[in-house]
Formats: sequence, C-alpha cells, structure tokens
Amino acid sequence: MVTKSATLPNSVYEALKQLTRESRIDLALPIALKDLMKLKMQDLDQKIAAFEKKYGMTFAEFEQACQDGRIEDPYSYEVEKDDWEWEAFLMDRKELEIVAQWLK
Repeated sequence: MVTKSATLPNSVYEALKQLTRESRIDLALPIALKDLMKLKMQDLDQKIAAFEKKYGMTFAEFEQACQDGRIEDPYSYEVEKDDWEWEAFLMDRKELEIVAQWLK
C-alpha cells in the first residue's frame, strides 16, 4: 500500500474524530469518505429517479424517444436542460462508483 502524508488542521482532525468515533486518522478518513460517497450516491440516485419518474423511462429510452419523436419538442429548453442534467447525474454516478473502488 502506498501512503502519503498530509497535515490536517486540528479542527478537521477533531471533526473526523467526532463524526467517526475513531481517533486514528488512517481509520477515520476512509470511514468519513465512504459515508460521504454513500450520501452523494443517494443524492444522485434520487435526482436520476426524479427524471425517470418525470419521463416514465430510463435515460437510454429517453434519448431514443427524443430521436424517434415520442418526446414532444425534444429541442425545447426544458427537454434539452433535462437531458444535460440527467446525463451529468449519470456520469457523476459512474465516476463515484470508480472512486468507491479505491476505498475498498
């Protein structure tokens, strides 16, 4: 395992200890990062689910529906904005899954 050293402000160290109930920084930091990852993934999952509910389909189905005319006015501001946001949430989710692998 490769390790790096860093200096943390005392306030950050104390917050990590309080949040994780772990006094060793090498144990507290991964716990805090895993918790943060879980919260971020839950947030993204909720945002993705909201678009799936709004359109009644997955993003891949939505993209196809825009192309084949099942989505009315696919170049409207609202639909384009939803498309960009939805895709960004999915990309962020995939990136978090990759980062989560580092924390195992």
